[in-house]
Amino acid sequence: MHPASRRKRIGIITGSGPEAGIDMWSKLLQASRELQGAAFRGDLDAPAVTVHSEPALGLSMELDRNDEPVWKCLRETAIAIAARVDYYAIACNTLNVYQPRLDALGLPAKFVSFADVVVDYLRQNGIARVALLGARPVVEFGEWSHYRKLAEHVEVELPQGRSAERLHQLIYDVKTHGGVAPQLRPQFHALLSELQAPAVLLACTELPLIPVGGSDTAGKQIIDVTALVARRLAQLANGTDDTDGIGNIGGAARA
Repeated sequence: MHPASRRKRIGIITGSGPEAGIDMWSKLLQASRELQGAAFRGDLDAPAVTVHSEPALGLSMELDRNDEPVWKCLRETAIAIAARVDYYAIACNTLNVYQPRLDALGLPAKFVSFADVVVDYLRQNGIARVALLGARPVVEFGEWSHYRKLAEHVEVELPQGRSAERLHQLIYDVKTHGGVAPQLRPQFHALLSELQAPAVLLACTELPLIPVGGSDTAGKQIIDVTALVARRLAQLANGTDDTDGIGNIGGAARA
C-alpha cells in the first residue's frame, strides 16, 4: 500500500476570493514538498485536497450586513466538504470568525482556525508586538473579527481612519484586478510604511497575492498567514504533530 493512501485528506473552502484558495492550495503543496524532503517524488506524494469555491462568500467583505446569507452558504459548504475530508480550512481570514458555529455543527472533519495557527507561530517565535492588516471586519477588532483573541497574547497595532479605509479598498482592488496589477504594489508599500510594529500579519488572503519584497516591506517582518495555515495543513496531511516546526516556516515570513 502506498503511503498516500494513509494520509489525511484536506479541504479548502474558498470563493472570498477564488484566487486566495488557489494560493493556499499552492502553498500547501509546497509545504508538503518541504516536509517530506527527499521522500517527495511526485504525484503520489502530494496531499489529497478537495477545494470548494462559493462566490457568495464574497459577501464577507461587509459581514455585519450579510451575516445571514454568508453563514447559510458557509454552513452548507462546510457540511458538504466535511463529508470528503479529515481537516479543512477557509481561505478567508474574515470567515474564520464563524469558528464557534462551525465547531458546534459537530462535523466529521476538524476545522483549522487561522487565529489559532497564528497564536502558535507568534508564541513559538517570541513575537510580542504585531500589526494586523485585513478587511474592515477584521481590523475593526469587534464582534466580526476572528483575531480578537490575539490581544490576549501580544500587543496588536491596527490601521486607523483613512488607512483602514484604504486597506479595505486595496483588498477589493486585488479581487477585481489581481494582485499583480501594477498600481497595487505602491499602495501596499505606503500602508506598510505607516505601521510602527516590527512584524506585520497579512490577515487577509488577498494581501499575499501582492508581490512585495526588499524596500517594499519598510524593514518589517511580513508574516503570510496563508502560508502558516498551509504549513499546518501539510503537517496534518502527513501525520506529523500539528505544531511541529511551525516556528520555522519557509515562505511564511519575509523582510
